[in-house]
Amino acid sequence: MPTVYVETYGCQMNVADTDLVLGLLERAGYARTTDPACADVILINTCAVRERAVERVRGRASSLARYKANGRRVVLGITGCMAEHLRAELRQQAPYVDLVVGPDSYRRLPENIERALRGEAVQDTELDAHETYAGLDAARAGSGGVTRHVAIQRGCDRFCAFCVVPFTRGRERATVPAEVVRQVRALAVNGCREVQLLGQTVSSYRASEDGREVGFAELLRRVAAVEGIDRIRFLSPYPLGFTAEVIAAMAELPKVCKQVHLPLQSAADAVLARMRRGYTLAEYRALVENLRRAMPAIAITTDFLVGFCGESEAEFAETLTALAEIRFDNAFMFAYSERQGTLAARQLSDDVPAATKQRRLARVIDEQRKITAEIYATQVGRHERVLCESPSRRSPAELLGRTDAFRPVIMAAGPGVTVGRLVDVVIERSGPGTLYGRALAPETRS
Repeated sequence: MPTVYVETYGCQMNVADTDLVLGLLERAGYARTTDPACADVILINTCAVRERAVERVRGRASSLARYKANGRRVVLGITGCMAEHLRAELRQQAPYVDLVVGPDSYRRLPENIERALRGEAVQDTELDAHETYAGLDAARAGSGGVTRHVAIQRGCDRFCAFCVVPFTRGRERATVPAEVVRQVRALAVNGCREVQLLGQTVSSYRASEDGREVGFAELLRRVAAVEGIDRIRFLSPYPLGFTAEVIAAMAELPKVCKQVHLPLQSAADAVLARMRRGYTLAEYRALVENLRRAMPAIAITTDFLVGFCGESEAEFAETLTALAEIRFDNAFMFAYSERQGTLAARQLSDDVPAATKQRRLARVIDEQRKITAEIYATQVGRHERVLCESPSRRSPAELLGRTDAFRPVIMAAGPGVTVGRLVDVVIERSGPGTLYGRALAPETRS
């Protein structure tokens, strides 16, 4: 049986796509291996959102190319967003790559691998405005059996000035509700306890069914009705289109986790306008207030992009002020890097010096870490329901789990405290970004 080795870079959508690819190849007769030296096919599923990610993939592809020199016919392929974004130059920059496949071409991956095995140089990167991969299931084992991903939406119509996603993944299109529910049921049958619904602007989900429109709030209610699924999360909503109906569904449905990742990017209205984000800080604040009013314990995380074109010290200071006032549970923070083909690259000047970007990034990271540590410290003594996800990296005798609010918890494994179980835990101490707890005896569990 031929074997395939896959490395994944980037967001949860890429993780979901890797599971999709592995499911396709599983049905085509391939077995997955964790050792590239033993693989007949080596795939790198890529991200192109930031320059650093692209550089990492280029270096890794060069390193993996050594397995092509061991006397066996090995196919080395690059899939995903980088394959789409750099399709015109990848083969020139990396002639040892046999296969370049974009994110809308996975259905043809088995036959494209066969072409590559015959010695053809394969490039399949055409975007498809209708491809949602309906009818296809992810690999049975997937990236982790307890928590799995379902892509309910692909592509993006926002065209933020800094972002390549509309160019690498095409325009927005939704998977129909019945197909979403079918995929969630299939995952539940295979042991999934928590499902993450994915899309670039997931809260704007709209699909036509029986002549009427189904929105995201109704989709949440349908997924919550699936037996065997204990928790539902979603990534990533956009501050625009996050409706009162969605907030109500989140508040009313016990299975929907009281946690949301809501990218802000900058707190300066002038920067948000240059980014073409479409909202002001006041509008963003109003949404946060509505979420916290409906769900007082909700955990809100965010994204910050510092050093965008023209960002002044005063504009950066507005971000620091908002960071202190809104008090996010956590954040992903990056320095702006120009991406080929975006509006910013075409029309704006990347004029903030690299040293200034790094100084601002270090400052915002430091401030957010303090806030996260303070929030986590308030959790000590609380009883939390924790989903055990995997063995801890620290010790095989410990497990990593997450609370409803997505906060990581480390606890000792033991009877009834195993991967896939929901366990009542008392939080005994906190670290900068981790909680440490003790599982309660069954008779004391809620």
